[in-house]
Amino acid sequence: MKGNEKLTSATETVGSTSAPAGAKLSWRKIWPYAAVVLLFVTLSLAYFYPASFDGRVLFQGDVAGASGTAQDVRDWQEQSGEHSYWTNSLFGGMPMYQIAPSYPSTGTLQTIQDVLTLRKPVYLLGTYAWMLFALMGGFFLFLRSLRVRILPSVIGSVAWAFSSYFLILIMAGHIWKLTALCFIPPTLAGMVWIYNGKRLAGGVVMAFFTALQVLANHVQMSYYFLFVMFFLVLAFLAEAVRTKRVRSFLLSTGVVIIAGLVGVAVNSTNLFHTYQYGKETMRGGSELTLKQSGNVADQASHENKNGLDKAYITQWSYGIGETWTLLVPNVKGGASGYLGYNEKAMNEVNPAYAQTIGQMNQYWGDQPFTAGPVYVGAFVLFLFILSCFIVKGPVKWALLAATVLSILLSWGHNLMWLTSFFIDHFPLYDKFRTVSSILVIAEFTIPALAVLALVEIVRVGAPILNRERAGWITAAVLTLGASLLFALVPSVFSLLSGEEEMMFREAAGHPEAGAIKTALTDVRADIMAADAWRSFGILLACGALLLLFLKKKLQATPMLIGVAVITLLDLWTVDKRYLNDEHFIDPALVSQRAAPLTEADKQILADKTPGFRVLNLTVDTYNDATTSRWHRSVGGYHAAKLQRYQDLIEHQLSKGNREVVNMLNTKYIIVPGENQQPVPMLNPDAYGPAWPVSSIKWVKNADEEMTALDTGSLSRSIAVVDERFASDNLRKLPALTDSTASIRLTEYTPNKQVYETSGAQAMLGVFSEIYYPHGWTATIDGQPASIIRANYVLRALELPAGQHRVEFRFDPRSLHITEAIAKTALVLLLLGIVASVLYPFVLRKKRPTA
Repeated sequence: MKGNEKLTSATETVGSTSAPAGAKLSWRKIWPYAAVVLLFVTLSLAYFYPASFDGRVLFQGDVAGASGTAQDVRDWQEQSGEHSYWTNSLFGGMPMYQIAPSYPSTGTLQTIQDVLTLRKPVYLLGTYAWMLFALMGGFFLFLRSLRVRILPSVIGSVAWAFSSYFLILIMAGHIWKLTALCFIPPTLAGMVWIYNGKRLAGGVVMAFFTALQVLANHVQMSYYFLFVMFFLVLAFLAEAVRTKRVRSFLLSTGVVIIAGLVGVAVNSTNLFHTYQYGKETMRGGSELTLKQSGNVADQASHENKNGLDKAYITQWSYGIGETWTLLVPNVKGGASGYLGYNEKAMNEVNPAYAQTIGQMNQYWGDQPFTAGPVYVGAFVLFLFILSCFIVKGPVKWALLAATVLSILLSWGHNLMWLTSFFIDHFPLYDKFRTVSSILVIAEFTIPALAVLALVEIVRVGAPILNRERAGWITAAVLTLGASLLFALVPSVFSLLSGEEEMMFREAAGHPEAGAIKTALTDVRADIMAADAWRSFGILLACGALLLLFLKKKLQATPMLIGVAVITLLDLWTVDKRYLNDEHFIDPALVSQRAAPLTEADKQILADKTPGFRVLNLTVDTYNDATTSRWHRSVGGYHAAKLQRYQDLIEHQLSKGNREVVNMLNTKYIIVPGENQQPVPMLNPDAYGPAWPVSSIKWVKNADEEMTALDTGSLSRSIAVVDERFASDNLRKLPALTDSTASIRLTEYTPNKQVYETSGAQAMLGVFSEIYYPHGWTATIDGQPASIIRANYVLRALELPAGQHRVEFRFDPRSLHITEAIAKTALVLLLLGIVASVLYPFVLRKKRPTA
């Protein structure tokens, strides 16, 4: 493509040119790629050696926290072979759309993914290693799409995959997030190939990897990289205008759009239901305008009606000074944890204050807590800064713009005017929290530009030192100079967090406060300085290799290999701080810790009465899924609860409203007993699975509906119903006087409940099941009936007099429609793959023989 001539000339001198269309494959062309695959496999397995070979696994916090989620669905599928898209195991009940979503249309795609990541037909890369392999392989494809040769592409792939954040994600159990990130670089590779004129092959690659990244079901990561795609498209547009190839650009853009739509359509079932569900969750905002008393977090008045509150979105914001972790990982202490665990650091602490200092946090950054920093490699960062000066062409500017935007938005509440602008004006931006995670863009663009800089250095050679003197000086000052400054003067930044600063100000009158503060800052200064010296040494070592090459004392290949080895060792050793062999334990221990079966659980499990719930007060009730493993829980663990249930937690359950606990049919409450052991307490006042009410209390809006549930206002005989559900029949429904009226639960599965009702007069029945406006249907004696919302979160039905059979079933019609779309798109994708494979052979046959 003519528009990429400058970039191409800088890369092709360091790598093999792309084979012409229709060229015959030969072993000489294949073996370098086979060697790359073997190298990536070896590195992936080596990182997790010996744990993965021993069969040991990680206790991943988020995975363990959600281990009990949807256990009822798994049990039901094993028992009946039927899959339910609704679970009752947590928060009273919620859709399965964001809990390990699985649909028939994605089965083929998942199988292909498993084969590509060497998990099928032989489980070669196990549970964790495949992610490193996929990260490296995907980034390798992206750099090859930019016509970077194999060796520099390997260096960039290693720098991307071993960036500290990704290993931290594995440790934390954010597997879906990392899976999405694995397939984003090859998606971008497909797009670049399309704009480079390889529209069929590029379109297939882009569609395929779009489908895989969306399959990972982490919309936030895919959303962030739309910014990268946007900047790349602008870059290609600018070049097309300059070279007067706008028509070609528009044609390529059309292919990009079609490829993206096909990849998205393959996942249409998941995407549609995620979108639909999102409007009902915390991401969709609350109808309430009520303020609460209590802690600061409860004071939010829902200033963002259509999404998450800004304070919640920006809770995890990267500090402005914390951004230097890109160069020095411990610039803010690394991961949260007691300083006492750092034996080397504690050796220098005055024994008189050792116990106090040992209880202090090693991390002193702006975030509430962190599992580790974002570190891209000291020399990688040097090359990135240098690339801003020496790399030419539109792709440089696109990647640079994406980098700057990523860093600025990661600051969150530390740069609130920009964050607020994006929250208020960019669609969907207000649906995502933890803004610091947008640094994944910088983690992608920094090694990409670093490799392009390395390529340009090799292409130009010694003259580049004088030609781009300003760039070399700037890069040296911002990396080598900064590392030296941090090493010599670690107090250049505050060595205390904001909370600690306040704590020491308040304790200023204490006789030992000053000494403790000095001891704390001294030990943190040592931690920071040691890591700064480390980065300084890496920069010197790689800089020496570069200088030897530029002075013609070293050839390009050994220089590149040396840089690759040092970069790998640099990132590897930092990664091992946060994910190492000591974190792996026996699988039985993981299961025991993730889903402990207590004596209290055993006693409750002996009760075979269907439909009741359990409230566990011995755990963090609304952030713990261990109860969900064994029971239908009032609490649970999930980042996207139904907003109405979250409202109920904040305004009623957290305040101990016993009547709300009763209406949720909470038959057992687990409380701390002797020696803090869990003890089940029977709740005789639970309302039961369903009940007829004597009267209806009509309310005008969500605020009135919630207020009507306040302590002393709610009872079993009254249903609180919003006027939006009013009908003439309900308005005219007389007070229930039949004392024999009853509703009895006869059948209970996750996606179906059956009741028998009896009464001498028409009545309103309330069912202790969570109301969700999409997908649930109700029938009375086989005839459709309208579901009403009562008591803010429950279902209700108008029941006729006499004896009747009532059935609730969760089988959304939208599932069947979107599955048809997804399967059609999958067929188109597979046909495209076949066409792209056959096309070179067809082209070869059409060529005249010599």
